[in-house]
Amino acid sequence: MSDSFVVVAVAGDDLASENPIVAGRVSSARVLKADGVRLMHLAFDTGEALTEHSAAVPITVQCLAGRFRVEAGDESTELSPGGIVYIAARVQHAVHALEAGRLLLALHG
Repeated sequence: MSDSFVVVAVAGDDLASENPIVAGRVSSARVLKADGVRLMHLAFDTGEALTEHSAAVPITVQCLAGRFRVEAGDESTELSPGGIVYIAARVQHAVHALEAGRLLLALHG
């Protein structure tokens, strides 16, 4: 396999088996580090959160399973499977798991 073609997952269960949901926690696993992008798989138990923080680069957050509230600046939205948000670099944001679930975080740049 080359650096120009990398299979990250052929199905959603691939990520789930590598980084299971753990009771009372948020767990993360880096699934790709390539030129211009890093992908992180985040697994949340119900009620867990990433408190307000920012990223030095733009990010996209995609809901793979469960339900989440994402807050960025003065904006807030709920994500369900398939939902995606973009957050610009250095914008304060937080993520709250309304149900146990999984997110795919892409850091661009």
